Amino acid sequence: MLTGRNPWQLDAAMNHSIFFPNYFKTYPEVLDENGYFVGYTGKGYAPGKAFKEDGSKREILIKDFSAHKTTPPTKYISNNDYASNFGAFLEASDKKPWAFWLGFTEPHRAYEYGSGVAKGGKKLGMVDNIPKYYPDSDTTRNDLLDYAMEIEYMDSHIERVLKILEASRQLENTLIVFTSDHGMPFPRVKGNQYLNSNNVPFAVMWKKGIKNAGRVVTDYVNMTDLAPTFLEVAGITVQKSGMRPITGKSLVPIFNATKSGQVDAARNFQLVGQERHDFGRPKDVGYPVRGMHKNGFLYLKNYEPDRWPACNPETGYLNCDGGPVKTMLLDHRRKGIDKYFWKLSFGKRPAEELYDLSKDPDCINNLAQNSNYQSIKKSMEREMEAKLLAQGDLRMQGYGHLYEQYPGAEVNGFYERFMKGEKFKLGWVNEGDFEKEAIKD
Repeated sequence: MLTGRNPWQLDAAMNHSIFFPNYFKTYPEVLDENGYFVGYTGKGYAPGKAFKEDGSKREILIKDFSAHKTTPPTKYISNNDYASNFGAFLEASDKKPWAFWLGFTEPHRAYEYGSGVAKGGKKLGMVDNIPKYYPDSDTTRNDLLDYAMEIEYMDSHIERVLKILEASRQLENTLIVFTSDHGMPFPRVKGNQYLNSNNVPFAVMWKKGIKNAGRVVTDYVNMTDLAPTFLEVAGITVQKSGMRPITGKSLVPIFNATKSGQVDAARNFQLVGQERHDFGRPKDVGYPVRGMHKNGFLYLKNYEPDRWPACNPETGYLNCDGGPVKTMLLDHRRKGIDKYFWKLSFGKRPAEELYDLSKDPDCINNLAQNSNYQSIKKSMEREMEAKLLAQGDLRMQGYGHLYEQYPGAEVNGFYERFMKGEKFKLGWVNEGDFEKEAIKD
C-alpha cells in the first residue's frame, strides 16, 4: 500500500515485523515533499521499525494526531477518538491539500467475549454464514458477533468523518479509500492465503472524480494500486517522486471509464504470497506461499509443506491471534472431540492447493490431485511463476532463503530462546494456546 510494490519486491519488508528498508520511499513521504499536509491517527506502519540513513526515527506517515480520547464501549476497544483526531488534523491543515491515514485498531484482537450480545444488542441466531472451516457452536457465534460489534464501532467513526468533511465542504472533492490489510483475525484467515484472507472490503468514494458511479466493475485491484493512484491524482509522476519503480497500476483509468464489467483486460488475475509472517519456528524461518487468482480459481503453492503453517504448536501457533474459536479448536483436538477443524486451521498442508471459488469460497475441497483439474493447475502454476519471476521474486530464482535471513525488528532466535525457558510478552496469544506435548500431523 505504501510503496506500490508487491511484498516479494520489498526485500526485508516481505516479512512481518521488520526493519523497513530506508531505500523504499512511500507515498505519504512523497506527498509531504510536494506540499501536502500529511498525518495519521491510530495504527500506522506496524509492526516494525523504520529509520533514516542517519539512524534517527523515520516517520513514514509524517505527523501523529492522537490527542483526543474517548470512552470505548468494551474494555479492548481503543480509546482513540479517531474522528475527533481527524477533525483536529483537518483544522491544522490550514487549507493546504492534505492526505490522512486513519488506522483503526478495531477489529483487531482482543475482543470482550459476549459483548456482541450483551452490549451490541445482537442474538446468536443472527449469524447466518458460519465458514465451513469452523464448527457451528455458541463459541463460534459469539466470537463472530463480538467481531461484528467492533466493525460497527469502526463504522461509526467513519460516519463521523464523512460528516466532518461535509461540514467543511470538502466531501465532494476528497478521494476516500476504505479497506483492510487482511481478513478477520481468526484461524485460517489472517496470516493465510485463502480467499477470505485477501478478499477484503474495498470501497472508494470521490464524488467529483469518479464517472458514472454505480457501475459494477469486475477488474482485479489490490493494495499496490493505491500509491500510483494517489500520486496521479496529486499530479506527481513516479519519476518525480523518487520512489522505486511501482508495480501497481493507478485506478484513475477505472474512475474515468464509463462502462461496467472488465475495464482493463490486463486486470484478469491477482497474485498473493507470504514468507515469514510471524516468529515461532526453528531458526526464524517462515511459511513461504505463492498463489494466483484467475478465472474463478485459486492456485496455491506451499514451498515448505513440512513446516507448520501457523507457526509451531509448542510456541502457541503464533501466527494466529488468540481468541475463543482458536482455543475451542485446540481444546477439541486435545480432548479427542474433533480433529477435522483443527487440521483445517493448524495442520500441515500439501505442496499444492487448487480451489474452485465459485463452488467452494471457503477453500475446503482441494482439487490439486483431481485428474479433472490437472490442466488448470499446471497452467496456473506456470503463469504464476512466470509473472513472479518477471517481478524479481527471489523465490522464483532459487534464492528464497534470503527472505528468511532478514532480521526481525522485535525478536530474533525466538524459538530457540523460548524452548530454553526465556519469558516473552506475547499479548496476541492466550496462555492455553501452547502445546505441551509433541504433535504428529
